[in-house]
Amino acid sequence: MSANAPTAIPTEHTDEINTRILSISEDRIRGFMRHPFQSIAEQSGVPFDTVVERIRAMLAAGVIRRVRQTLLANKLAEGSLVAWKVPSDKLDAAFEFMFKEDPFSGHVVLRSTDREVSGSEYKLWTTLKVPAGHSLAEHADVLKRLTGAEEYLLMPAHGIFALGVGHVRRKTIEPGDKADEPAKMMTTNIADLTEEEWDVLLALKGELSAEEIGPEPWADRAKQANTTLERFCEVAESLDKKGVIGRFSTFLEHVKPSQTGVRVTRFNGLFHWKVPEGMQERGGGEVGRHPIMTHCYWREGGPQFGNVNIMGVVHGTDKDLIMQHKAAIDAHLAECGIPLEYTNVFWGGRSEIKPSEISPVVYREWHAKWKDTEGPVL
Repeated sequence: MSANAPTAIPTEHTDEINTRILSISEDRIRGFMRHPFQSIAEQSGVPFDTVVERIRAMLAAGVIRRVRQTLLANKLAEGSLVAWKVPSDKLDAAFEFMFKEDPFSGHVVLRSTDREVSGSEYKLWTTLKVPAGHSLAEHADVLKRLTGAEEYLLMPAHGIFALGVGHVRRKTIEPGDKADEPAKMMTTNIADLTEEEWDVLLALKGELSAEEIGPEPWADRAKQANTTLERFCEVAESLDKKGVIGRFSTFLEHVKPSQTGVRVTRFNGLFHWKVPEGMQERGGGEVGRHPIMTHCYWREGGPQFGNVNIMGVVHGTDKDLIMQHKAAIDAHLAECGIPLEYTNVFWGGRSEIKPSEISPVVYREWHAKWKDTEGPVL
């Protein structure tokens, strides 16, 4: 290599500068920002040009899998976690169909338990969203027909206590670390939007290209929405005030290893807790105050899952450490006087994640395509 040859830009999440950037860019840019990359630079203390260069490089290397403005889809569409009971010989094919053929299924995960417990025969788990006014059960029935699933259980969220990733930031969290106050419960009431707001929202939510990672990421999106950049940002800010805008995020590839074999996480545990009836909001707030939780919801699991009602996810590279986090949360619930009537862990295996579609037009087209198809189509 000649003395003047350019030095390769570090792309692993473990690089010191990348860690500083990712600790902010994963889940610390809340709501709509006209200049999100400047905000990442300011909060991380890394120069703006370096932030742009590193995020572009990590995206090209696959360390970051997407950069996008997230939406609080619970305010825009009917949503649910779905557990699927699928014959073992159809399981992999059903996974592929949910991931590749159904734009309304987001997270698609195969899960297992360390022992046979209530619900352990439900091995395929997905998130599902359908546009407001449409039926989750109607869509799930079609998926059941097309995949050959035997049963499914819809578990919509009654409340949300934690929602955000931040895998890099969470590596330093110790078991038992918690916020000073319980998490506040977010509701899932659907927002009413104008046609202009929908135009801006649909242009806003797509993944950013490498070229858009820079000073004015929304310039081309304003053109897509047939409006000016100034008006685009005004409408986006009004959407933020309506509570439908989530975080601006660089999503790490946290399931698959990088090109050099480095993993962001190795394990993810879906924790189930059953607290006494009437204590769901309080119990969820006490679980959600632990920052190790990437997600925490009040969901009713029904008799198929031991009537659990609080569910949450923890990611990590060490399974024993994940269980130490859970033990600390269990102990905290006991200290708060919240009886733990049942608990279990479902471990994530094969996993694919994509943003869920929320467009009514796409929904109608999808159902028109599959309405006469006999299943299973695998």
